Amino acid sequence: MARTVRFHETGGPEVLRVEDLDPGRPGPGEALIRVDAIGVNRAEALFRRGTYIEPVKRLPARLGTEAAGVVEAVGPGVTGFGEGQAVSVLPAFSPNDYGVYAERALVPASALLPRPGGVDAVSGAAVWMPYLTAYGAMVEVGGVRPGDVTVLNAASSSVGVAAIHTANRLGATPVAVTRTRAKRERLIEEGAAEVIVSDEEDVPARVLELTGGRGAEYVFDAVAGPGVTGLARAVAPGGTLFLWGAQSGQPTPYPGFELGMPALNLRTYTVLEITREPERLRRGAAFVASGLRTGAFRAVVDRVFPLEEVVEAHRHLESNTQIGKIVITPAR
Repeated sequence: MARTVRFHETGGPEVLRVEDLDPGRPGPGEALIRVDAIGVNRAEALFRRGTYIEPVKRLPARLGTEAAGVVEAVGPGVTGFGEGQAVSVLPAFSPNDYGVYAERALVPASALLPRPGGVDAVSGAAVWMPYLTAYGAMVEVGGVRPGDVTVLNAASSSVGVAAIHTANRLGATPVAVTRTRAKRERLIEEGAAEVIVSDEEDVPARVLELTGGRGAEYVFDAVAGPGVTGLARAVAPGGTLFLWGAQSGQPTPYPGFELGMPALNLRTYTVLEITREPERLRRGAAFVASGLRTGAFRAVVDRVFPLEEVVEAHRHLESNTQIGKIVITPAR
């Protein structure tokens, strides 16, 4: 039996329960993982509330698509991974099919990466989703070039911080957007060229001021909702507004017509575009691993919670006070 987090109804953090469940044996293409650390993501809070881009198909439901641990067993047809191997689990599967908020969990072997030497479990659960998300949008899809201005909304999230580091590595100029002044200095320390405090400043006006009226080549928005129209005003002609999250939970309008049909590219994106494509994943993993080796990238961890405090971990996530990643550890 393994302590496993499930929810029997959708709702706030209080619906989460830690239960004893048999994880089962790995079937074809699967691996059984001893979970040592779990990366907490906003998508899990949305899934738990029933507002994620993918609905909850059955209850009780599990949570979690990102973790680090050790392979305990593999199923038929699995190659390249074996018992005792340290691995990271990537978000490459539906939360309706698997969940890693547990002491031991089944996962598809296609969602595994070997954990590089020197990367501990907490770091191994905290680096891949943020950096692969940033890599995929900025390199594989967007083609960010040196000198491009990249505006990063919700910049204090784990993806936002990884995007600051990635933009700097690509020679671009990261402009961070955050709601309150409390996070400004930390974002500067993480490498933001400028920080715009959205509760105090007009974001598009400030971006235009910083760019001499041109606007940003790229705007990356994890919030969506009504605010996309304002962010679209900050995009340079021919530039792209990436929607890589939907934290607002509100309907998102198409801003092009309201703004007079500018030369605006609007693109939705999720990390699944990388983690489910083997060649893209190979390139992304090499990019992130090299960044870890050189020190350009690192795990930015806000707090670590034991599994028994999963409710508190989700409350902290929804407080929006964190900078970087929240991690859960199934302490034994």
